[in-house]
Amino acid sequence: MITVSHLSKRFADNEVLKEINLNIKQGEVIAIIGPSGSGKSTLLRCLNLLEKPNIGQIRIGAISLNCEHYSNKDEVNLRRQSAMVFQHYNLFKNKTALQNITFPLIVGQNLDKLEAKQLGLSLLKRVGMLPYADQYPITLSGGQQQRVAIARALAVRPKVLLFDEPTSALDPERVHEVLQVMLQLAKEKITMIIVTHEMEFAKYVADRIIFMANGVIVEEGEAKSLIDNPQNEVTQRFLRQLTDEIDFEI
Repeated sequence: MITVSHLSKRFADNEVLKEINLNIKQGEVIAIIGPSGSGKSTLLRCLNLLEKPNIGQIRIGAISLNCEHYSNKDEVNLRRQSAMVFQHYNLFKNKTALQNITFPLIVGQNLDKLEAKQLGLSLLKRVGMLPYADQYPITLSGGQQQRVAIARALAVRPKVLLFDEPTSALDPERVHEVLQVMLQLAKEKITMIIVTHEMEFAKYVADRIIFMANGVIVEEGEAKSLIDNPQNEVTQRFLRQLTDEIDFEI
């Protein structure tokens, strides 16, 4: 359902993505892991053109785009295929939880206000946030804000949900509530690409894991197999660092 071919992205002299090739089936959950600066978030942002790739081809569903030559219409059509859930929620601070969902539907998709409200309420219920429909983001915890952001992403009925480290800004006690919502979406066979540092979540929820380092895909495979038995030395070293105990000298 998603094909990425020879995708490259450069910032000045720094090539952060190098000839990325990727195929994702409909309903698959893909976790992207790797050290900081490996290109994980840039790859995610290139899929909906928040970052403009220098070369390559992206296809999501029936929409295909040549990254070197495309029109504004091509860009809009590709962006409509996906929805992003950001690390820091990106909610409108002056709008309620419900309005955060209905506003893009009314303004961006010309949906009837009543229809948008009904959809918004049903999505808030789906993520366990219906009692907070009329509250503003400042009154919500980080985990609650992120669940509203997930509901907003679902509202546009995307072909794929893109998650950019959705739990990294949360207090530890709030991580679980967001991961539970994502686990439910995975059970519903919603296509998701998740950049994450939550290894246990990736191991048990993702169908496949992609390990990136230095702008390339170093290794990919079935989730539990890759975590428990990585084949590449770079992957082995990264995962070992996550489990090694740190000795402090005082």
